[in-house]
Amino acid sequence: MPALIAAAKLTAFVATRDRDRARDFYRDVLGLTILSEDPFAVVFDANGTHIRMTKVNELAPAEYTVLGWEVADAKAAVIELKSKGVQFLNFPGMGQDSENIWTAPGGTLVAWFKDPDGNVLSVAQPPE
Repeated sequence: MPALIAAAKLTAFVATRDRDRARDFYRDVLGLTILSEDPFAVVFDANGTHIRMTKVNELAPAEYTVLGWEVADAKAAVIELKSKGVQFLNFPGMGQDSENIWTAPGGTLVAWFKDPDGNVLSVAQPPE
């Protein structure tokens, strides 16, 4: 049944230990719209993709990107998020610029940051 899955709408999941703090970050800092909120989850709209945030008792954040957004201008996205208090990650040896933006071998510009639970998120600008 791969055809059914390939045609289905994707829902992304993210875990949090502090639902209120995470909800406020995704809504107020990232600017996502809340579609629904109930005792089980907060569901956000990310440009047509749903992100379902669920509270968990224990969370071991991954050391890799769990959610990423393709943006038209990585530098502008970084500057906007920094103005809202977001700190971008610097990975020694990767050759990131002064805004902590890395240029991938194919030309994609990528910058990483964390949500309040330590989940790694990113913004990426594909090459023109």
